[in-house]
Amino acid sequence: MSHQPLVELVRGGMVEGVHHGSAVVLAPGGSTLYAAGDVDAAMYPRSTAKPLQATAMARLGLRLSPAGFAIAAASHSGEAMHLDAALKVLDGRSPGALGNPADFPFDPVERDRWIAAGRAPERLAHNCSGKHAAMLATCELNGWATEGYLDPAHPLQRAIAATVEDLTGQDIPRVAVDGCGAPLFATTLRGLATAVSKLATAAPGTPEGLVADGIRQHPDLVGGSRRDVTAVMRTVPGLIAKDGFEAVQVAALPDGTAIAFKIADGGDRARPVVLAALLGLCGIDVPPGPDNLRFAGNLSVGSLR
Repeated sequence: MSHQPLVELVRGGMVEGVHHGSAVVLAPGGSTLYAAGDVDAAMYPRSTAKPLQATAMARLGLRLSPAGFAIAAASHSGEAMHLDAALKVLDGRSPGALGNPADFPFDPVERDRWIAAGRAPERLAHNCSGKHAAMLATCELNGWATEGYLDPAHPLQRAIAATVEDLTGQDIPRVAVDGCGAPLFATTLRGLATAVSKLATAAPGTPEGLVADGIRQHPDLVGGSRRDVTAVMRTVPGLIAKDGFEAVQVAALPDGTAIAFKIADGGDRARPVVLAALLGLCGIDVPPGPDNLRFAGNLSVGSLR
């Protein structure tokens, strides 16, 4: 990807460091309102793809509570509420059946408590356990083997790939393995923004609407009590937002205005700064982040108003 400077670290009035990246904002009709870098190059969406994966499972007939769909779309912090929600999706299945690795909770406070209590890593504590619990439930619902459910050739993963292509409007150019062991389908930032816009504007009760409703009702489950992605959804009514490793982020307003971006170096400290700036371009004010970090993009490109 051909990235551009997006965030500057300033000390004593001088730029000390720069985070490059690419970003796009799409209008409800899909036209480009802002773009920086290469928004049409293939990239890995990492965990920002989880709402798309959850939508695929809803299309396959999976029906969960709003909290269930929220945890299915989550990169959760491993707090008690997250473990409880994932267990409810498992619905009596053993956490040992989860295909994701064992891990400590993602949240550093929870992780420290876990280690201090002498607890070993567990599959349920992994930040992707809700998605994997939903995958197991979807397999059983459709009469598919749960063994090998992470194989890209498994019917579940083929169906998820088809949904990703449908929502993004793009063919999948490359398939890798995500950190949780699930197939990772490459797309573009434009494709991601297109997909999350469809979720944000979906009619209630549709598969897309069920996932969007779960995310909106339970932002605490999508991230955690100390996570910026949860805080921004609490601040902006109706906003859908999802963060991912390697500093990828998507967000969409109820009218379908959608944001997708990636920080080139994977530096997560730059991600909330870019999100705040792009939401500001949409007329939404949220805290911009640390005082020594500032958005460096050219916001005169493709004005929203």
